[in-house]
Amino acid sequence: MKLSPAVSIERLASGLEYINVESDLCSAKIFLQGAHISEFIPKGNKPLLWVSSDETFEQGTSIRGGIPVCWPWFGNHENSEFPAHGFARTSVWQADEVHESNNEISVSLKLPMRQVDTTLWPHQSSLKIEFVLSNTLTVHLTTTNLSAQAFSYTQALHSYFPTSAISDTQVEGLQGAQFIEFNEGPFKQNDVVTFARETDQVYTHAAPEQLIHTPEGIIKVGRENSTSCVLWNPWIDKAQRLSHFADDEYQYMVCLEAANVLSDTVTLEPKQSHTLTTTISWCK
Repeated sequence: MKLSPAVSIERLASGLEYINVESDLCSAKIFLQGAHISEFIPKGNKPLLWVSSDETFEQGTSIRGGIPVCWPWFGNHENSEFPAHGFARTSVWQADEVHESNNEISVSLKLPMRQVDTTLWPHQSSLKIEFVLSNTLTVHLTTTNLSAQAFSYTQALHSYFPTSAISDTQVEGLQGAQFIEFNEGPFKQNDVVTFARETDQVYTHAAPEQLIHTPEGIIKVGRENSTSCVLWNPWIDKAQRLSHFADDEYQYMVCLEAANVLSDTVTLEPKQSHTLTTTISWCK
């Protein structure tokens, strides 16, 4: 990967390497483990991603915050010995390309499929992620079927967003969608979403854009090639059981994830590709 003046590769004391972006447009950190963007700050604005203060950035463990890549399944696999949310978020990806212009910086990575255990994923495929960085953040996750048979998969870009008070946070734009929660439903979302308990809602037939109203401002979250999304906050009891998550941090984050799950599961025929996209920004 040929680096630009604004892009460098750095290493933490734990050994994790990350792509560091410092430009006139924004700053960002993208870890090779998991192709995981943990930080994105538009110039002159507030951070758009949240990371737990208890995160230790250890090798082999998914980062609690930023945007974990859940692939090629979301949630728990039917085989309980397989890792939750797939293996992409803990695999070491390969830095691929950097492109810089006056308006944006593009950073892409690929997952080397030769390192993937075929017991977990027996299909021939490729997986690429591209981060387009400006005053907004756009993430493209592209899967290509390189085999002679069709395969299906689920996925999510598990985005964590900051708020100073979850009780004063609302999500607009899910009205009219249906959701499953705790294996119950479907229910219809009639109003804007507020938070007063554990929330783990998997939406289908959702509009392509939502607004997260926080005390600090409004975060706009868009999706392409996705009609499903996941809204999550662990609340009090679950927060105490989570790893790399302080007991009180449920008050300061919310996840709204672009996804392909449930009826939105992707099936790829041979040589076909699918790109899941999410775009996030502060509203002016």
